[in-house]
Amino acid sequence: MTSPRPLPGTRRPAWAIIAVLSLSGTVVALMQTLVVPLLPDFPGILGVTADDSSWLVTATLLTSAVATPIVSRSADMYGKQRMMLVCLGLMVIGSVLAALGSTFPWIIAGRALQGFSAALIPVGISIMRDELPKERIGSAVALMSATLGIGSALGLPLAGVLYEGLGWHSIFWVSAAAGLLLLVAVALVVPESKVRTPGRFDYLGAVILSGALAALLLAISKGGVWGWSSEQVLLLFLLAAVLLGAWIPYELKVSQPMVDLRTSAKRPVLMTNVASLLIGFAMFANMLLTTQQLQLPLATGYGFEMPVIAAGLAMIPSGLAMVVFAPVSGGIIRRYGAKSALMAGAAVMIVGYVGRVFLWDSVLWIIVGSTVVSIGTAIAYAAMPTLIMAAVPITETASANGLNSLLRAIGTSTSSAAVAAFLTSVTADVGPVRLPTFGAFQDVFWMAALASAASITAAAFIPKAARPAAVAVPVPSANELVLRGRVRVTDDAPVSHAVVTVLRLNGDPVDWNRVDADGRYSVAVPGAGKYLLVVNAAGWTPEAHVFDFDGVTLQQDFTLGNQLTLSGLATSGDAPIAGAVVSLMQGGGEHVASVETDASGRYSLPLPPAGRYIVSMLHPETHQATARKLAVDNRSVTLDLAVSAAPTGPLVSA
Repeated sequence: MTSPRPLPGTRRPAWAIIAVLSLSGTVVALMQTLVVPLLPDFPGILGVTADDSSWLVTATLLTSAVATPIVSRSADMYGKQRMMLVCLGLMVIGSVLAALGSTFPWIIAGRALQGFSAALIPVGISIMRDELPKERIGSAVALMSATLGIGSALGLPLAGVLYEGLGWHSIFWVSAAAGLLLLVAVALVVPESKVRTPGRFDYLGAVILSGALAALLLAISKGGVWGWSSEQVLLLFLLAAVLLGAWIPYELKVSQPMVDLRTSAKRPVLMTNVASLLIGFAMFANMLLTTQQLQLPLATGYGFEMPVIAAGLAMIPSGLAMVVFAPVSGGIIRRYGAKSALMAGAAVMIVGYVGRVFLWDSVLWIIVGSTVVSIGTAIAYAAMPTLIMAAVPITETASANGLNSLLRAIGTSTSSAAVAAFLTSVTADVGPVRLPTFGAFQDVFWMAALASAASITAAAFIPKAARPAAVAVPVPSANELVLRGRVRVTDDAPVSHAVVTVLRLNGDPVDWNRVDADGRYSVAVPGAGKYLLVVNAAGWTPEAHVFDFDGVTLQQDFTLGNQLTLSGLATSGDAPIAGAVVSLMQGGGEHVASVETDASGRYSLPLPPAGRYIVSMLHPETHQATARKLAVDNRSVTLDLAVSAAPTGPLVSA
C-alpha cells in the first residue's frame, strides 16, 4: 500500500503530518492501556482465571517487543510510510478479531496483532526527521515522544466509560475505527520517504532476537505469578541469555545486520539507551500506582475508594500536562541541547516522586504528584530520539529509534514486575483481605526516584555536542537522495568496518555511515551539488574526495591504496638476514602475527590497532634473537631489528 505522491515541488503541510503521526503515537499507548481497567472483570466475562486474563496484556507486550525492531529496520529498507500502513492494517485486523471473537483464544490473537502498533512511534519520529522543516522537528519529535504517556493517561478513563456504557466489545470496535481512520490519514497525508537502504534483510538475526526478547519479557511479566525461582522463569531467563549470547557475535559478523551493534555501542547512543530504559521504568510506576492508590479502600488509611472511571479521570491532568510540555521540551532542546533536557526531565521526575512519598493524604496531592512526574517524563522522552538521531546515520534513524523504543518497553515491563512484587510482598490485613501497605507504595516511589537519578548519571556520560543536539540532527531536504557505493582496496577486496563521512564544502556535516562486511555503504545527501567525501578504515590511510553529485548517478565507489604497515630491516651486523622470523605480540604477551623476512632482509606486517606491542626477531641459523617494545598509533611504523654479527652463544637483546 502506498499513497499518491505529491506534485513535484510541493510538500504536505507540516501541521497535518505532525497531527497524523502524533495521533498514531497516541493510539499505540491506547492499545497498551485500554484493557487494563477491565482485567479484574475479564475472568468472569470470558470464563478464565485471573492468570489467564493477564495474557490480554502480555500478548500485546510480546508482539510489540518483537515487532518494533523488525518493523523499524524494514522501514529503513522498504519505506517508512509503507510500514506504518502495514502496522495500522494489522492493528485494525486484530481489533476486529477481538471485537468479534467470542472465545478467549480469538481475543488473545487479536490483542497480539494490536501489538504491531508499537512500531508506529519510532517509524513516525523518523518520518518527521525526513519530511518536516528543520524549525519544526524539535517540537514535533517532542510531541511524538510524549504521546506514549498521553495515550496511557487517557486510555484508563476512556476504557471505563466505554465499558460501562457500551460493553467490553466496544473497546475493540473503537480501536478498529481509530486504526482505520489513521490508516486512511497516513495514506493521504504522510509522504513516503526517499531515504532508504535496500539490501538483504537479516532474517536469522530477526528470528534469534525475537526469541530472546520473547523469552526475556515473558519471564519478566510472568515472574510474579509463576514465581521468580520457578523452573519456567529460570529457563526463560537462561534461554534469553543463550540467544542473546549467540545473536551478538552473529550481528557483528553478518553483512547487513538487523541492529548495527557497532553504532549502538557508540557512547552517545549507548548512554541514551541506558537512560531510556531507566526513564521507562520510572515513568510506568507513576501510571500503575496512581490509579491503584485512588481505588483502594478508605480502610487502608491511604486509599480513596474511587470507582474505576473516577480514578481514570484523575489521570487526565497528567496526560494534558504532557501535551502542554511537549513544545516546552522542544524549546529546552533548541536552547540548551537534548542532553540537558534529558537530565532536567529526570530531575523533575525525582522531585515528583519524592513529593509523592511525603504528600499523599488528599486526591489533589496525588494528582499534583502524578502530574509533576508526567511533566518530567515529557521532557525526558522528547530528548531521547533527538539524541539518537544526532548520533546515527540518516539511513538508520528508524531502526535506531526502534531499538530505543524497545529498551523503553523493557523498562516499563520491568517496572510492572517490580511494582507487582512490592505490592504483593509488603501487605497488611484490611478486614477479610490482604492489601498492600502504604510502605510498599513508598518503596516503589523511592525506587522510581533512584531510577531517575541513575538516568541522570547515564546521561552525564553522553558527550557534550559542539552545538545543541536539536541542531545537530541532520536537516532534511525535499531533494534528499541516498548515495551508495563500495569501499575496496587495491586488490579489489572489500574493506569492512570503514566509515564514510559526507561534508558540505564549508565543513558542515551531512551524513555518515559504517560500511557492511561486503564494503557497501549508504549515505543521504540533500540533492545535487558538491560534497566532500572522507573514507577512513583501520589500517589504511584515509582518503578524501570532492564529489560533484548530479542527483542522477547514485553510485560512488572508493579504492583505498595506501595500507598502513609495520615494516623494517633485519640485520646481523651490517648484513641483512633472509628468512628471519619476525613476530608481533600485544603488550600482555598475546600473539598477533608472524612473518619471515625476504631475501633482502625486509619484513612488512599490516599495522595493528593502536596500543603497546612487542616485536621480536629470530635468526634462522644462529638462533640469535632480539625483542623491542613498540607503541603504535595511526601511522605507519618503520622498526629495524638487529643482532650481533659474531655471537658467542644464545643471546636475547632488548
